[in-house]
Amino acid sequence: MTQDVYDVIIIGGGPAGLGAALYASRDRYKTLILEKYFPGGQIMTTDRIENYPGFESIDGASLIMKMQNQVETFGTEIKTSAEVTGLKKLDSGLIQVVCDEDAYVTRAVILSPGSSYRKLGAPGEEEFRSAGAGVSYCGTCDAPFFRDKEVVSIGGGNTAVEETLHLAKYASKVTMLHRREEFRAARVLVEELEAKAQAPDSNLVIRYNSVCTAIEGDGKCQSAKVKNVKTGTVEDVPCDGVFIFVGTVPNTDFLKDSVELTEAGFIKCDTARLRTSMPGVFVAGDCRTGADMQLITAVADGVSAAMALKEYYRDPNWWTAKEVEDMQPSGF
Repeated sequence: MTQDVYDVIIIGGGPAGLGAALYASRDRYKTLILEKYFPGGQIMTTDRIENYPGFESIDGASLIMKMQNQVETFGTEIKTSAEVTGLKKLDSGLIQVVCDEDAYVTRAVILSPGSSYRKLGAPGEEEFRSAGAGVSYCGTCDAPFFRDKEVVSIGGGNTAVEETLHLAKYASKVTMLHRREEFRAARVLVEELEAKAQAPDSNLVIRYNSVCTAIEGDGKCQSAKVKNVKTGTVEDVPCDGVFIFVGTVPNTDFLKDSVELTEAGFIKCDTARLRTSMPGVFVAGDCRTGADMQLITAVADGVSAAMALKEYYRDPNWWTAKEVEDMQPSGF
């Protein structure tokens, strides 16, 4: 076992983890990031980012490289190919973070393993998986790249409806596919969607009982094969992009015996201070309940968790204290 005791171990080196590391290491806390693969997470597959302050346009890999260099400048240690398999609270009050081949001891943990987009599994999905090639999982991120183009959106939940309405602000035509006859999204959102689709000269078409069976094109997306699940009819729908909104899967299997999770696997937390069910273990980013699933909010979560560390270090009883309704900002 590694003998060093870290002030904080951050599990996951995506935007949330790097945001946490920046603030923790600048506070002179001994900080370690354990990353299963390599820093970056989902954002590494993004060709162009235009909604992160300070950058008119930057690709995901370049942004992560800048963030990684910055945290390492302040002393953050990063271990890659370090898959965490569990957490254990020690009698001393410290936390043991267990990996396949090693274990580390720390005063506190910030969980930021992120989540993965749920895939359709349709042929062509992986081939065209980038906004530049045509497949995207985030309308908020990529809709502007499809201005005046035709796109297909897939899904039936709240996120699918909200993102499809956002797409309709940019695309010349949006064809929304839903495998059922009724949406499972909130009624108020469905009513807004249906009103948009029924408006004169609407650029939004809803196709019920329909699924995408393949995404096709030559070098980039050019059409989607759409099957009616009732009639079995299959047709090609010309499009420049396919947006897939069928949910996300949190990367939290290793935490089932450590912290409280929802049925879907998201980490339950106090959203004000990002405390989990295990004292000393915070959470940040897309893996938690209530996350906005955006790059900038993931980074902000990491910052908030790192700043909350100080409250916990000053008084361990703070963990179980209720929030004060008139709490003032903590300052700079």
